[in-house]
Amino acid sequence: MEEFQLFWPTGEISVATTVLRILLAIVIAALVGYGLQKVGIRYGKRAPRTERMESQENFLVSGILVLLALMLAFTTSFVLELYDQRRLLAVEEANAIGSAYFQTQALDEPHRTRLSKLLADYTDNRIALSTAPGDRRQLLARNDQLLTDISAAVLAATQTARDKGVSAPFYIFFAKVLDYDSERKVARMSPVPGGILVTLYAFLVVTAGLLGAVLNGARQRIIAAILFVLLTLAVAMIVDLNRPTRGTIRESQLGLLLLRDTMKIPRSDYDRFK
Repeated sequence: MEEFQLFWPTGEISVATTVLRILLAIVIAALVGYGLQKVGIRYGKRAPRTERMESQENFLVSGILVLLALMLAFTTSFVLELYDQRRLLAVEEANAIGSAYFQTQALDEPHRTRLSKLLADYTDNRIALSTAPGDRRQLLARNDQLLTDISAAVLAATQTARDKGVSAPFYIFFAKVLDYDSERKVARMSPVPGGILVTLYAFLVVTAGLLGAVLNGARQRIIAAILFVLLTLAVAMIVDLNRPTRGTIRESQLGLLLLRDTMKIPRSDYDRFK
């Protein structure tokens, strides 16, 4: 896998470097194909080209491009499905934390203030985990510590929850907070399998080489160059989406941000009708 990462843009490599590496690999493959074409013309016996030969050649090139398009569509669908899953989990987690926060307002002090603050801190940390660049180990450690503190505070508030008659929903919503933490971690650590990316990369390189070997004339080469640029951008998008913690395209945290705003409402507002 380390050898693969020398050529395929993964890990901490920026998106700009990703685009340049993919484009460079495609251009080299196309130049190799073009060079082989010229060598064949120079040293081989060039038979006169017929309309039938050109038709067969165009058919083969079209078939190769269709296969590449199918591979791109399959990989894009895969990576977008994973992205959409992460996006939905972010919304569902915000709903779970909001419901737990609402249940907390029914508790007596000091449990109410303690759990409200812990949930607010946890929400801030979840937002930071999803948006902060670079090393996130401290944020992850903070996340796990907050979950431990929340669990301890929930257990300490058991009696007051029973007295208020909210013990069942109280435990259910806090259990969901714990569940979504695990689900989001798993979703972020489940990218597109490396074998699929290797196959897509092989498709790109082979297609570029074959196009370089069959295209003639300046006009066709210009069109091929435009195609290579578009393919590069498409694959760069796939690679970026496949890096949920390091890429530039990340799932929206709007649900958590809106939730954090509601947590700024004075808790006395919840008591005005008592």
